[in-house]
Amino acid sequence: MSVFPLSVLIVDDELPARERLQRLVEELPGCVVAGVCSNGADALALAGKLKPAVVLLDIRMPGMTGIEVARHLGTFEHPPAIVFTTAYDEYALEAFESQAVGYLLKPVRSERLAQAVRQASRLTSPQLLGLATPAAALGARQHVAVRVRDELKLIPVKDIRYFRADQKYVTVRHSRGEDLIDESLKQLEEEFARDFVRAHRSILVGIAHVEALERAGADETYVLRLRGEEEPVAVSRRQLAELRKRLARH
Repeated sequence: MSVFPLSVLIVDDELPARERLQRLVEELPGCVVAGVCSNGADALALAGKLKPAVVLLDIRMPGMTGIEVARHLGTFEHPPAIVFTTAYDEYALEAFESQAVGYLLKPVRSERLAQAVRQASRLTSPQLLGLATPAAALGARQHVAVRVRDELKLIPVKDIRYFRADQKYVTVRHSRGEDLIDESLKQLEEEFARDFVRAHRSILVGIAHVEALERAGADETYVLRLRGEEEPVAVSRRQLAELRKRLARH
């Protein structure tokens, strides 16, 4: 990433902050502003299109926090370096758990910005891919990212009916259809433990979408009926007791 000029994407929901960062970046030798936007969804779309070397990313934004945006950026084939900008210092630990290159408190000072960008410019692609590995300590995402050709599609977690493991990939069944993601069902279970429960060894179900737990035959075979799904989801005997407990509490 030592190639200049260094392209920078600025993401902040406040216009004065965007304008200040844009002016500061334009004053830095060897840097250019690749783009400017005000929210996480636009940031991901622009990052996929513009492929910036560095993203200056606000943390507290409506809709999708900068922490979550950083995690989705980390799934890119060539992830950018992340430098967080925020008015609140309580996010520092979480920011570095997401493997940010820098963390700047607002109002951002020119010399601190220059230092963070210099640090980012020294990183190689293998180093950035290493930084992009999600940290287990981070909170659950509000969206699951799916790569569709060269674009990133965001699926709200609240719309996901179930995750189903199928060999190497996991199918995400949601209110608008289904998509494949390259993630581990075990890691998804740990991340979304509050809202999802195992129905079967290969299926993780969104509790909010469960309509009924029904006996499927004369023996101890049960299925789950999910809202919006014609086909029931099989329940394994091993998961039945925990499933009943979780449904009763929800």
